[in-house]
Amino acid sequence: MEDKNELLEQYDAEQKVEKNLDFRFLLLVYMVMGVAFLLVLPKIYIKNQIYYMSRDIGKLYGEYSILKEENRVLKQNLENMRFKNQILDTIYIE
Repeated sequence: MEDKNELLEQYDAEQKVEKNLDFRFLLLVYMVMGVAFLLVLPKIYIKNQIYYMSRDIGKLYGEYSILKEENRVLKQNLENMRFKNQILDTIYIE
């Protein structure tokens, strides 16, 4: 029974000891978190900017491809019109 009481007294004594964090440790933790945010946030911002730029580049490249194909078709139509014009000129000249 004495052992039990002795153990309970030791447990109560340990519970009474306050285990508060001191101000320096808390300040250190906040400083480490601040430095981590300062290192991580620019990286996130830069990755977002790269993503949005690459999206815009992809959109512009798609429009470029469409315009290039349209230009090819227009050149072909122009060549057909020139050919018809040359044929009609030779018919009327003779």
